[in-house]
Amino acid sequence: MLKYFFYIFALLVVLVVTVAGFRGQKSQKTPIEIFPDMDHQPKVKAQVPSQFFADGRGNREPVPGTVPLGYAMPLHKPIDGSTGESQSPYKQVRFSSGVSYFDTGKMDNKWGTGIPFEVTPELIARGQERYAISCQVCHGATGAGNGIAGKYGLVAIANLNQTRIRDMADGEIFNTITHGKNTMMGYGDRIQVQDRWAIVAYMRALQFSQGGATVNDLPPAERTKLESQNP
Repeated sequence: MLKYFFYIFALLVVLVVTVAGFRGQKSQKTPIEIFPDMDHQPKVKAQVPSQFFADGRGNREPVPGTVPLGYAMPLHKPIDGSTGESQSPYKQVRFSSGVSYFDTGKMDNKWGTGIPFEVTPELIARGQERYAISCQVCHGATGAGNGIAGKYGLVAIANLNQTRIRDMADGEIFNTITHGKNTMMGYGDRIQVQDRWAIVAYMRALQFSQGGATVNDLPPAERTKLESQNP
């Protein structure tokens, strides 16, 4: 019985030497790969030729109008309601680059409150559009934290209508959009500064629509009219 054990042991030693002992040797012959470890995959690599495309190049030309992530386009349609040849700074696509309230959401070393430019119906509409693209998948259409992502395992999605977030400063919400928090990723390199503020403005409107508004939030004329109808 011991004899067979030594035979098997010797065979294993020869096998190990055969597989591992010659690693590092160079040869012009195609190597025998017992464990290829996905070394050869049918994929396109950057800066290498490819026979898949007619021009023989792996890299493809960008789609016309493509803008590198994080870079600014020269001009952009205003979202603050301005028209004509206004010198409004909101005509230019802009990503955070300064230390002002507009770029950081902070006033000195504290979170500020207020949208740093005029809130117009166009701005709210822009915020609704950007919210639907970037936020609704998690927070839901009404901000209740019941977006589709929650059905696929994402947990701890914030309800934007809770008191804690209603009382949160606008600047802190802007900062959260920029840098993310907990399981939420940051969107500072994906959403321009103006659009982040537009989302904050729309989010406030959304909170009002979900029971956050009081009679004191109405314009004086509308408040007087309502009070006269309900003495």
